[in-house]
Amino acid sequence: MIHNYGVHMKGGVITERDSDYCTVRTRMPAGVLSCEKMRGLAEIAEKYGTGEVHLTTRQTVEIPHVDQRVIEEISKDLEENGTPIGSERDEIVNIVACPGTERCKYANIDSIGLAKRLDSALFGKTMPVKLRISVSACPYACTSPILNEIGIVGRINPVRVPGLCTGCGTCVEYCSESAIVLKNGACVINDDKCVQCGICIQSCPYDIILSENLHYLITVGGRRGRHPQLGRELVEVSSENEVVAVIEKLVYWIYRRAWSGRLLSDQLDDLHFEKFKKEILEGINSEKPEK
Repeated sequence: MIHNYGVHMKGGVITERDSDYCTVRTRMPAGVLSCEKMRGLAEIAEKYGTGEVHLTTRQTVEIPHVDQRVIEEISKDLEENGTPIGSERDEIVNIVACPGTERCKYANIDSIGLAKRLDSALFGKTMPVKLRISVSACPYACTSPILNEIGIVGRINPVRVPGLCTGCGTCVEYCSESAIVLKNGACVINDDKCVQCGICIQSCPYDIILSENLHYLITVGGRRGRHPQLGRELVEVSSENEVVAVIEKLVYWIYRRAWSGRLLSDQLDDLHFEKFKKEILEGINSEKPEK
């Protein structure tokens, strides 16, 4: 449930050094903003601020130096513009995403579409801890998903078709992990080194390396800040619907069990993360149809 304590108490209203003023953060799922809304934000920033905006690391736009006395008015204008006040406190904040399959040649999944689905279902939910969700369409991880409380990465397995490789070496040159070598005139993929980015699949001029098992890796408990920490692997799922279902279960688990005042990364063991991971895996396996 999203509680409404009044506009002044929303997480997107951030008091500045001079407490007579605040910065107003907007909600912007996946960092996508139409030109119409951008023009509207410019007008609002000129009307209530100093005519400047700040682009944040979480793909939102902030309007700085807003007089605390006009918060109700700017909130109404932002709502009408389709860019309402966002979140910043112990809640689910703006969900970020890379360009995904819509634009990026390295992408494996529609990261923007997934981020918008998650935003629609979860944004602003009150939590015991701040919850950042990041979606990356491939293991290049431009949005740093593993450094977020919840990270999602699109991955794909390369499979070489035996007997057809010409040994041209193109895939060897493109692989940044040195996971492919030429042996006896054919490419050989080292699964231990492969990060499942899929670049070799796209680089093969003869379409001999095929794709298999497109999936989403979900990680939990990452963080940036003074003491960065990598998230832990939770599960791999094969569809966007499964991602949404797992994330909703994960959010509920955190909501029910996590303590305030501590970062999620610092309390995963106390929350019996491995037990929860086992339950998630068992639940997914039980839902898979028998072959």
